[in-house]
Amino acid sequence: MEPAALDECRVVIVVDNETDTLSSVDEGVAQTPELVGRIARTPPGPEAAAGHECREAFADLCVACHGFSALVTGRRGDQQHTVLFDVGPSADIWLDNARRLAIDLASIEAVFLSHWHFDHSGGMPGVVAAIARARRDAGLAAPLVDLHPDRPDQRGILLPTGLMMLLEPEPTMAAFADAGGEIRLHADAHPVGGDFFLGSGAIPRLTSYENGLPGHHSSRGGAYALDPLIMDERYLAVRVRGRGVTVLSACSHAGVVNACLDARRAAGGEAVDAVIGGYHLAGKGVEPRIEPTVRDLVDRVGARIVAPGHCTGWRAKVALAAAFAPGRYGPSVVGTVYTLRAE
Repeated sequence: MEPAALDECRVVIVVDNETDTLSSVDEGVAQTPELVGRIARTPPGPEAAAGHECREAFADLCVACHGFSALVTGRRGDQQHTVLFDVGPSADIWLDNARRLAIDLASIEAVFLSHWHFDHSGGMPGVVAAIARARRDAGLAAPLVDLHPDRPDQRGILLPTGLMMLLEPEPTMAAFADAGGEIRLHADAHPVGGDFFLGSGAIPRLTSYENGLPGHHSSRGGAYALDPLIMDERYLAVRVRGRGVTVLSACSHAGVVNACLDARRAAGGEAVDAVIGGYHLAGKGVEPRIEPTVRDLVDRVGARIVAPGHCTGWRAKVALAAAFAPGRYGPSVVGTVYTLRAE
């Protein structure tokens, strides 16, 4: 099941752990900082400074928080589809950043959850409700809510100290239905947004070192069980003509290399273009994977651009920048935009 070949894909980072709108962007990296977009949307000020046009652009920039969300819009000819990939932990933060980024809520046809972790799912009911209202007011159908059917009640990580560090409880299916979304449950690979995008099924574990999240537990029916593999995790793949397949992997608990290899297979062996999202290489239990991950992203995956964010961690970002910069490194930060056009 190959994703369609698109003329263009635009990815807007609505929620991420970091903000950085001042760093320059290397030539060849299809990335626009938040500030550039903000300036373009801001009308000129009423007064000139020393004869120069003025725009007040710093007053309302996006807020960073621990989580991830990306708005993905694909275009083929005169057809366009928009899907929201994850939401982050807070509807308030997502909606506030969406306002700052001038996102048209009514344009969002579907909300795709990568995996059941509160820093990705927590804000979904509130955001789905806002999208449903906007679409209803515009005379459009309710948004689809694309979820993996194996929903845990709550998740956490057992620390070496013996403390179970819990995430917040997961939103219920009833909460999504009450929000006005049309729930679609998918455990296997399937098209999303017409046939513009591909939502994966379970990600095959192909590497020897990407073996899950140490100490991770899931609760179902009140009983916690060790669950390091997090098999409900899914990626979203987008294929742009002449560029290859872009992979959105919100946390990469399955391994970012594993996700890329599977997306390349699903795209008929095409090259991997951008790899956007969290690579989850932060924390003592997973940081030994940094070196083989970077090596395989270079040699085995051959990624054109790496765009690490969210849970990647600074140590991995330093190693990725050393391997891919200049020209192939464009880290994910809140408010940034990736525009991938057919070649």
